[in-house]
Amino acid sequence: MRLFRHPRTQSLYWRQLFVTAGMVVLTLCLLGASFFSLSYNYARSQQGEEIAAKARVMSQLSLSYLESGRYMDIEDLQNDLDFQRLASFAAMVSDVHFLVCDTEGQVLLSTDDTLDGMSVMVSPEMTRRVMEQGSASWREDLNGIYTQRRFAVGVASVNPITRETVGEVVAVSTMASLDSMWQGFIGLFFMTAFVVLMIAFMVSSITTMRQVKPIREMVEATRRYAEGDFDVRMDDYGRSDEVGELAASFNAMAESLQQTERQRREFIANISHELKTPMTTIAGYTDGILDGTIPPENEQPYLQIISNESRRLSRLVRRMLDVSQLQAIDPLQGGVHFDICESMRRVLISMEKKINDRCLDVEADIPDEPILVLGDNDMITQVIYNLLENAAKFAREGTALYLGVTVLGGKARVTVRNIGETIAAEELPLLFERFHKSDKSRSEDKDGVGLGLYIVKTILEQHKERIEVTSENGVTTFSFSLTTE
Repeated sequence: MRLFRHPRTQSLYWRQLFVTAGMVVLTLCLLGASFFSLSYNYARSQQGEEIAAKARVMSQLSLSYLESGRYMDIEDLQNDLDFQRLASFAAMVSDVHFLVCDTEGQVLLSTDDTLDGMSVMVSPEMTRRVMEQGSASWREDLNGIYTQRRFAVGVASVNPITRETVGEVVAVSTMASLDSMWQGFIGLFFMTAFVVLMIAFMVSSITTMRQVKPIREMVEATRRYAEGDFDVRMDDYGRSDEVGELAASFNAMAESLQQTERQRREFIANISHELKTPMTTIAGYTDGILDGTIPPENEQPYLQIISNESRRLSRLVRRMLDVSQLQAIDPLQGGVHFDICESMRRVLISMEKKINDRCLDVEADIPDEPILVLGDNDMITQVIYNLLENAAKFAREGTALYLGVTVLGGKARVTVRNIGETIAAEELPLLFERFHKSDKSRSEDKDGVGLGLYIVKTILEQHKERIEVTSENGVTTFSFSLTTE
């Protein structure tokens, strides 16, 4: 069974925020624990050395009294007021309590008033360590006499002459300063951690919001694209990072989708118009013959119109199939070269009747030597044929057509030129669109389907080339290049 999870907990914003906060908290905890451990051990070591030095001094003081033979038993040592005053003064100055003990760990003298009248014994284990090692440190509660364990340092009292150990001095600290330092550090750590965590939350929140906001806008834009609205554009917020690049790519994709959608609508509108015209003509004249509107003696011309329109409809469908097939071919894959000059000559021969019917002359600038170019021979021949046919169709009668090729910089440049009506500059980019025909050509060119130049552009794009067109003072020039060997 899957548990329900609130969508907010799965959002990129909250995930990023929680990850950042978790990393900050973990880092602070590790740093705090490490620093506390090091500082606490260092402070304890330093304090232990200081207390041990004080215990050694008291050991020397007590040893001088012991060496003088003035203290033969416990009562004498405890009743010696001078030594007690000295020990109490040393304890007050040193901020520790001293316990003067015999070799068994029995406390003979204490500067801690809370131990007056008590029989106090240092643990045998600690006494043994002091006797064996000369000094030792530990935490001690004196067998439950102290409510809390205290830091203690024991130093053996050794006769420097006989090297005999006559007792030990234990310096006991309440560790108040160390605990105070620890408490202060804990308070400072938590305060610093809180401030750092708040700053990290704010910075992470702002940074994550800047990262998530464009993504949310892209999600909303994608929904609108799915609904057919391609006018939405992303704001890159002046960023040059990956988010800015993503926004720019997203806008480029939107432009491409919008253009594709516009071309799709134009294609549907154009194909509907191109198919509707011949079909309407065929249906109208056929109905007129069948219902007797057109008398039998007049049927022949109308039957000829029906035949012509049927053939035009067939050519339209065939050209559309040709375009679909051309877009699936890679003419450069085989790396085959052919003679572009020979292809141009064949096109001129096949176009001879149409050129003569228009009373046109031909200026051919085709070298006798072969010019080998990379590509598909049949496809490039189709390009030259379509361009020359288009030039002959719209050339002014009695003028000359130009067809030539030159080689420059590893490229063979083919040029087709005619003299006729000047094409408006704003219409030049539209010449290679599917089913595009100018108003003048619609009235004069009844056989055209508006796909000839579109096929030219498609074939050249398959060859990784492009076609250029200019039209000035009635002279219209089409030119394209092909890679030579």
